[in-house]
Amino acid sequence: MIDNIVSKHKVVYIRYTVLDDSGLVRGQQDMPIGYVHGAHSGLFEEIEQALDGHRVGDKVEAFLSPDTFGERNPDLVIEEDIDNLPPQIRHLGAEAELQNDSGDVLTFRVIAIADGKITLDGNHVLAGRPAKCAAEIVSVRDATSAEIESGFPTEQGTPQLH
Repeated sequence: MIDNIVSKHKVVYIRYTVLDDSGLVRGQQDMPIGYVHGAHSGLFEEIEQALDGHRVGDKVEAFLSPDTFGERNPDLVIEEDIDNLPPQIRHLGAEAELQNDSGDVLTFRVIAIADGKITLDGNHVLAGRPAKCAAEIVSVRDATSAEIESGFPTEQGTPQLH
């Protein structure tokens, strides 16, 4: 049946996992998330291409280049005295939102603690690194004209499974 094949202007719901180049899970979406195929939804092109022509139930992998999540910016790595930061972020992996002089708020992760210093990194965890996205197609249906224009499904809640 052609209705459940991923193609241009179909609403597609997927579940996905993003893994870094060492195989660690860096993002996961267990609840189906939807987009309109071929309608500039913002889904990475590599993922959309991997899904094209597949059907409900298929699992695909897409390989993401090191620039997909942007280049690493060394200026977004800062070191602070441990005493200058609140206790709740004094551990590896902790996150803190910091505001720059322009008023922009960035999320920084604690990546190192040594010698009374904490190193914080405001780069995306996958910036400058290759990654892999493993996706499962949950449902596919025709998109409405409004959905094609926006790139996203208009209905709320869980998609209908076909």
